[in-house]
Amino acid sequence: MGTARRQILLNALKLFDLALLVACFLVAAFLVLRQTKTGLTFEEVLGMRIKLGNFFLFAGLMLAWHLIFTFFGLYGSRRFAGRRRDVIDFAKASTAGAVFLLLAASLFKIRLVTHLFLIVFWLAAVVSTVGSRLLLRSLLERVRIHGRNLRFMLVVGTNRRAIEFANRMARSPALGYRILGFVDQDWHGLQQIAKTGFPLVSDFENLSHYLRKTVVDEVILTLPMRSLHEHGAAVTAICEEQGIPIRVLNNLFDLKGTPARVEELEGATLITHHAGIVEGWPVIVKRALDIVVSATVLVVLAPLLAIVAALIKLTSPGPVFFLQHRLGLNKRRFSIYKFRTMVPDAEQRLQEIEHLNEVSGPVFKIKADPRITPVGRFLRKMSIDELPQLFNVLKGDMSLVGPRPLPIRDCDGFDKDWQRRRFSVRPGITCLWQINGRNSIPFEKWMQLDLEYIDMWSLRLDFEILLRTIPAVLKGSGAA
Repeated sequence: MGTARRQILLNALKLFDLALLVACFLVAAFLVLRQTKTGLTFEEVLGMRIKLGNFFLFAGLMLAWHLIFTFFGLYGSRRFAGRRRDVIDFAKASTAGAVFLLLAASLFKIRLVTHLFLIVFWLAAVVSTVGSRLLLRSLLERVRIHGRNLRFMLVVGTNRRAIEFANRMARSPALGYRILGFVDQDWHGLQQIAKTGFPLVSDFENLSHYLRKTVVDEVILTLPMRSLHEHGAAVTAICEEQGIPIRVLNNLFDLKGTPARVEELEGATLITHHAGIVEGWPVIVKRALDIVVSATVLVVLAPLLAIVAALIKLTSPGPVFFLQHRLGLNKRRFSIYKFRTMVPDAEQRLQEIEHLNEVSGPVFKIKADPRITPVGRFLRKMSIDELPQLFNVLKGDMSLVGPRPLPIRDCDGFDKDWQRRRFSVRPGITCLWQINGRNSIPFEKWMQLDLEYIDMWSLRLDFEILLRTIPAVLKGSGAA
């Protein structure tokens, strides 16, 4: 699509979004005025257009709406975004627009904008913007499948990643990309491209000539690291010189299961691969919930904590709390807080009973541990001994949900490096292991559950684990 034509269609899309804003505003006004008594009629609302102050207010709202949509990247290319990404981004933008309207209504005392108005406006905005974009996406996909609105792409490199990328593009004609072929020097892997059906159109020396004579909208650089400095820089310079956009396939090291994103650091552009939970607003919400929930539970359960402390002190000599070094986020050491459930010299007596270990792997657990006190056995069965870890959550050493923090002795016994990926997130009070049998689960399965949590993490998963922890604790499943 030509630049001028694309600009015309983009401006038309922006005007359409502003028309949707006006329609949502009028729909909300009409429905709210029918249900409430605000002292205004719908005719009066329409008549508000002629007032200069209201005109500027509404113009400001339209400008803010446009800027918000631009900020969320809704007017850039959305070919690679996908339907799910569209729904999320447009819902976020509409929500931000509704929040701005709320702030403006509070500041300028707009009588019409009540809480009910905002709810109706927000729902109408989300449904209309998301619905219109999904419809537009479907229409564009049909157009591209039939050979219109195409972008021609050249892949530099013929390694496995390059071939996989070309095959993915071929399987997705609705994206509107067509692979022209590959660019590479002669090497033993060239015969692999015959299976793709795409030709080798040029080598590095003749790339400039090929670009001069061929319609190329984008170049994809997939060269391995050993060739990146020698040929990649030259290819990039050629594309820059001829004004052709170049994309770099970011998975340079064939990392699997580690999402990547582009970041800026003191003017340098970095491609960051995240092996754990990716930072963002969900992580901020997770930390905020950790603080609010742990502080609330500590206040509510303060009488219970005091009673437990008294019972431990009265029934067994020694301190109330048991402190032990554990490994947390990125293997940082911290002191974990627990109610003491064993005799004071339990750590020193571990070697005497180590041969009785009943679980696999480097961890040590036995059901009838002679070091546990009578009160401690009850506290462990009900997981009450772990309540002081809420202080660790408040400090930031732990989270409510995450892989259980292990003693340093157990961590030193890991025999596979993949098990150490559990250190890429904050440890937690409860986790998938906790709700799936605890000590009855083999060590290898335990570690796999921790990695499953990291790979599948979401706020929803945290809520599910927290809700399932309560019945698991009440049943005492797997507790030692």
